[in-house]
Amino acid sequence: MRDLLPYIWPEGRPDLRMRVVYASIALVIAKLITVCVPITYKWAVDWLTVNPGEAGGASLDAVLPWLVVGSILAYGTGRMAMIGFTQVRDVLFTKVGQNAVRQLTNKTFRHLHVLSLRFHLERRTGGLSRVIERALRAIELIIRMGVLNTIPTILELGFIAILLSVYFDWRYVAIVLITVALYLWYTVEASKWRIKIRRELNDSDTEANSKAIDSLLNYETVKYFGNEDLEARRFDESMAKYEIAAIKTYYSLGWLNFGQAVIFTLGLTLCMYLAARGVVQGTATVGDFVMLNAMLIQLYMPLNFMGMVYREIKQALVDLETMFGLLDQYPEIKDSPGAPALRVDKAHIAFENVTFAYEPDRTILNNVSFDVPAGSMIAIVGPSGAGKSTISRILFRFYDTLKGAVTIDGQSLKDVTQESLRAAIGVVPQDTVLFNDTIAYNIRYGRPDATEDEVHRAASLAQIDDLIKALPQGYETMVGERGLKLSGGEKQRVAIARTILKDPPILMLDEATSALDSHTEKEIQDALDLISKDRTTLVIAHRLSTIVNADNIIVLETGRIAEQGTHAELMEADGLYASMWNRQREAEEARRRLAEALEADKALLAAT
Repeated sequence: MRDLLPYIWPEGRPDLRMRVVYASIALVIAKLITVCVPITYKWAVDWLTVNPGEAGGASLDAVLPWLVVGSILAYGTGRMAMIGFTQVRDVLFTKVGQNAVRQLTNKTFRHLHVLSLRFHLERRTGGLSRVIERALRAIELIIRMGVLNTIPTILELGFIAILLSVYFDWRYVAIVLITVALYLWYTVEASKWRIKIRRELNDSDTEANSKAIDSLLNYETVKYFGNEDLEARRFDESMAKYEIAAIKTYYSLGWLNFGQAVIFTLGLTLCMYLAARGVVQGTATVGDFVMLNAMLIQLYMPLNFMGMVYREIKQALVDLETMFGLLDQYPEIKDSPGAPALRVDKAHIAFENVTFAYEPDRTILNNVSFDVPAGSMIAIVGPSGAGKSTISRILFRFYDTLKGAVTIDGQSLKDVTQESLRAAIGVVPQDTVLFNDTIAYNIRYGRPDATEDEVHRAASLAQIDDLIKALPQGYETMVGERGLKLSGGEKQRVAIARTILKDPPILMLDEATSALDSHTEKEIQDALDLISKDRTTLVIAHRLSTIVNADNIIVLETGRIAEQGTHAELMEADGLYASMWNRQREAEEARRRLAEALEADKALLAAT
């Protein structure tokens, strides 16, 4: 609640603060009227019992003199006013509560984007989305119930204690306060027991949701291997745990409600007994007896609700635990205090004795040093697991080096802001994932303020403009979840267009043509050569044929630089690069011969 207070009383929002003030005034008035309504009921009952009707069939005015009529009208008016001021309170506070929900969830959403790549690689997306979804509901529940119900109930209890001391004596006040204390104690203790069950419920819910999303995102893989039943069994195992926890939750709720009712009924019965004795002894009236009953029953409704409020708040806090944990997560990569923006003059990149490891016992890069002169194209090649993609992640500062430094124009990446660093680098990744939106949106993502003509020009350079225009909806075509409605080559060309639109001084091409056929690869390669001209370009390549014109080729092996030089120099050296080149040539030749053989077989079949 302390953490939520700044959102309920937000700085810089006098309009919302005034709403809180007016809602508080309406709250107090509503509760004053609430405790006064039973008094008007008492007046009417007392008059009717002391002066029973004698007019028989006489008119209503003759049977009920103005005092009784006034009491009844006051009772009806009080109930309407009580409801009216309660609704005014709720309406006034709704905007405050919804603003708090929006601000806090937005803060969490922003924080998630600040956290490191390592954090997101270790998290399940489905589980994370479920945590935020439950937390959003929990925030609203805590604000609504904590502020709009707990405080009014406390006020009502205080007003009732005052009225009991005025109309009755200290015994009644003591019984009510002891009853409320026992009621709350029982609620707290029972809720502690239920919290454990709630955690089990949440864990099984998160697990089931994670498995469901993971399976649906990998729909094609499930189909490839015919594992629908396996996925259904895995999901059902998690739902079975959820079922057991949900049953326990309802059982425990039944015991909680029963115990609360017993405690309050005992207190109510004792007060009613004392009041009845007072009526018999002449120290109290029948109106006092009725008023006491009405007052306590009236208290029971919010008090019973308050018990539910405590349960729900405690359970909501369990739902919020993970989200608060996310907010407490310290970003692994953070800008230095007062860090300046990166100034790119020539875009000269230098890796100086860089050592890096994802895990302490597994070094990925070991004392790697190389230069990427301004305006040059440097290619990084090597076997799988050699550390090629790690270099791109370090350049983007998704991770910091353990030793050594990476600089751009002499500025260490650790000394400049991440925002300015990433603004200076454009990337075409190996595994292109698109947003579930239009093609235009995904291209414009490179520069959101780009004009339509600029988007079309970028698509044209990426050799995808004609294909897009041939679609029924053109640039407004939806690409589907993760871009699955497009082929691998089409997705990659959208990614290339996006980077072209960004127009950065530094280009990072991570297997940029890996998903393309030979014909399209040549066209895309020509486009990449065009846009990389006069830009500093770092190419991570698997197909060595795409980087034969690179100014320098760095060959990585087990995290170290095995050799480097131009294509001609490396072929002459007859080392690892030459071996990789020859193997790829042999594989390509084998594929060509196989294709020719298949074509010959088709021709033969056609002839016969």
